[in-house]
Amino acid sequence: MEYLQITVETFFGFAALFVMTKVLGKSQITQITAFDFIAALVLGELVGNALYDKEVGILDIGYAILLWSILIYSTEMITEKFKGTRKILEGSPSLVIYKGKIDRNQLKKNKLDLNQLQHLLRSKDVFSIQEVQYAVLETDGTISVLKASQYQNVTRDDMNLAPQPVPLPRTIISDGEVIWDNLKEAGFDEKWLNEQLRAQNFTDPAEVMYAEHKEGEPDLFVIGL
Repeated sequence: MEYLQITVETFFGFAALFVMTKVLGKSQITQITAFDFIAALVLGELVGNALYDKEVGILDIGYAILLWSILIYSTEMITEKFKGTRKILEGSPSLVIYKGKIDRNQLKKNKLDLNQLQHLLRSKDVFSIQEVQYAVLETDGTISVLKASQYQNVTRDDMNLAPQPVPLPRTIISDGEVIWDNLKEAGFDEKWLNEQLRAQNFTDPAEVMYAEHKEGEPDLFVIGL
């Protein structure tokens, strides 16, 4: 009877976690943030410990999984509705290499050393830091790399062309909210932003899902809701 109980609870726990994963969405699998990592550990402990505790039944396992799922889902809804909480709960990307130079302060802030940085770059087929114009450490611990122009495929070096500066796109609007710091860094103001939106038949930033500006280009790239 003990083995039968463990078998039944194991299948129930597996099914419950599978359903929870489907409900919460693929982002819980593909984008493991610090909060998601904690959630995965706790869920594993809840089910694993419950299987071998004779005093814990299926209802107890189901309740624990349901309660934790509600907490995770509520957190996802909070980060979706209240953008100011995203940095706290999900973290924010860090620009660890800017215009070919390593930002040591960002490395220290993210507890990243040079060996770890090189490992992440090699995972993107970059074996020399000299090839990198920009590198962004994402919230899930991966790195996104924009190579210098002469190292991009097909490279300008192969075509005997002089290297050119690589512009860094800046997100100006995300989910209808203007990122004022990025707008200021791009060298523009609210008047310019409103003119750009009107030129593309938008009357308010709230109508825009995503907008970015690339250095050197006159116009804003806009995607509506």
